[in-house]
Amino acid sequence: MSGETLTSTRWFSLRKRLLLLLLGGVTVGWVVILAFTYVGARHEMDELFDSGIVQTEDSDHAAHIRKELTEQFVKRMLMPGLFGLPLLGLWVWFATRRGLAPIDAVTRQVASRAPDHLEALAPAAAPVEIRPLVEALNTLFGRVGQALDNERRFTADAAHELRTPLAALATQAQVALRARDATERDHAIAQIAAGARRASHLLDQLLTLARLDPAAGLPLCAVRLDQLAAEICADHGLAALEKNLVLELEAPTAVSVPANAGMLRILLRNLIDNAVRYTPAGGQVRVGVGVSAGQVMLSVSDSGPGIPADARTQALQRFHRLAGQETEGSGLGLSIVTRIAELHGAQLELADGMGAPGLTVRLRFPGV
Repeated sequence: MSGETLTSTRWFSLRKRLLLLLLGGVTVGWVVILAFTYVGARHEMDELFDSGIVQTEDSDHAAHIRKELTEQFVKRMLMPGLFGLPLLGLWVWFATRRGLAPIDAVTRQVASRAPDHLEALAPAAAPVEIRPLVEALNTLFGRVGQALDNERRFTADAAHELRTPLAALATQAQVALRARDATERDHAIAQIAAGARRASHLLDQLLTLARLDPAAGLPLCAVRLDQLAAEICADHGLAALEKNLVLELEAPTAVSVPANAGMLRILLRNLIDNAVRYTPAGGQVRVGVGVSAGQVMLSVSDSGPGIPADARTQALQRFHRLAGQETEGSGLGLSIVTRIAELHGAQLELADGMGAPGLTVRLRFPGV
């Protein structure tokens, strides 16, 4: 939390508050007890004299004796109290300081930690009252540690993935510079253009993931999923024609789903782009939108190489690409789809496609 945010917090010392409450209560109680004791002593002294047990010849002398005896009696009662109150206050201060020492120890343990020291707190002794706070801190440390690990892994993977296309671009540039004829030079330049497109696609995917990772509480509205699917299919029509693919949309009825339109567009674009990219020429890609058992269903099926059942879980991870694939890709498409599905509370599953064996990506949104 930043310093500016903390300025609005009303801070107070728990130790001082406890001292004031305890000392104030003890002092008031002590004064009340002394007052009752004094009144009781006067009453007993008055009864003693009035009953005639103490006899004197002079009434004035008798009043003087009564006053003197009362003062002596009260002094003997008050003096221990007056000396005892500071001692009691000192003990309250010591007990409060001693009782709050474990909290100070936990505070020092947190304050002395290095930024990358995110192991769970394990104080030798601590009051039960701060156990929920310690457990909440340990949970936070675990989440931050996992986030940092994911960030380090993502950064390392991204650097590795970017290094390959950049190295290829540099190689093709050298080939173009040393080309012996126009044909060789044009081929190298075409390879540079293709490599630049692949690097650009990878950067777009990385930026998409960077926007999705910190996302929380996405603004939702009713989105016509059938219309959005038709729009994305139309955008991929040319790519499908170039590969002689049959790209069809099955959306018999209007279907709305509570979603973030921008994120849902990215999800659909990645699914259809993957299907068109990995399906061989002459294949088929089918996009389906409908409602089943009160849930909105979205599916994208293809007749491409598919993903083996035992490799489908790994396929949803970042930068994962199946061995033996000839098609260039970033390995981020399905991980982006997975993240967007999580943000919308949708269930995602992978299944066989339309043959060869193909792949079907199916999403179930929570409600219509």
